Amino acid sequence: MSIVSERSAGQDDRWERPDRPQAKKSKPIFRPFLRTVAPWLGGLFLLAVIISAADWALGWNLQVISRARTVFAAVYLTNLIRYVVAAGGAFLLFYVVLRKTGWLTPIQKNLAAASDMRREVFYSIASLAVFAGVGVLVYWGKVAGVLQFYYGGNPLTQPYFWFSVVAMIVIHDAWFYWTHRLLHTKLLYAKVHRIHHLSHNPTPWAAFAFHPVEAFVQAIVLPLTAIFMPMHPLTVIFWMLYMTGMNVFGHLGFELFPRWFLRSRLSNWHNTGVHHNMHHRCVSSNFGLYFNLWDQWFGTNHPDYQAEFERVTAGRANSASEDAD
Repeated sequence: MSIVSERSAGQDDRWERPDRPQAKKSKPIFRPFLRTVAPWLGGLFLLAVIISAADWALGWNLQVISRARTVFAAVYLTNLIRYVVAAGGAFLLFYVVLRKTGWLTPIQKNLAAASDMRREVFYSIASLAVFAGVGVLVYWGKVAGVLQFYYGGNPLTQPYFWFSVVAMIVIHDAWFYWTHRLLHTKLLYAKVHRIHHLSHNPTPWAAFAFHPVEAFVQAIVLPLTAIFMPMHPLTVIFWMLYMTGMNVFGHLGFELFPRWFLRSRLSNWHNTGVHHNMHHRCVSSNFGLYFNLWDQWFGTNHPDYQAEFERVTAGRANSASEDAD
């Protein structure tokens, strides 16, 4: 698999500490955004219109068609609330409140510009429409009996339920790693994944800032998994809560884990905030989402990953010692 390099992506191959002042240029946001998402979201809308028109014209009056609009709206609204609460809450806590205390050291010295954050919000809101479209597919798949969802009883007391939650997380982690590497091939990076990498210093608002194609690739893992693994709806909720939390953490711009975290085999299998932040600057390494296992197994961790983690967490430790003095 040909992975795009920093140089071919328009970035320098050398790893540089993110403490150098960078010139900020004002770039247009809304028009490029519309050129990117309008054809895809417009196509999604047109497909919905065609299906609804066929249902009416042919006299099918299928309930699954008439309810699709309600399902779409409900899934979109739910995801919007999830995004605003998680990303907005993290931004308020870390960028407005805690940053002023000096308790936490930003991973990069210069915080993202307001224009970058607006772009992240625009693309994330568009991605939610794609997620809602996949939600309709999940509804149709459940009604058709293709997707395996079960109900009844108290799932929290069932061992299989907890197995399915862990399995969903593990499956998604593997899916993300390999589709992420696929998105870093030259063609897909230039046409699709580059949108996410416009955030060289991401904020929590970048959690879902995807090209519509990438949003679909990441969302389709749920129905694909439900084809062969029975799930309770609460399994999906637990997985989504973990996924959203880790996605926001990876784009937080601050490191939360302690300095010893990567030195211990008991913890270094889990990814850190520094890990994904480095990926946004050095695009040909650090591909994992939740766990660091795939990056370790296939040698795709950046060689300076641990040193950068030590640098960031050392700054936090120094701040704590100064406060103690």
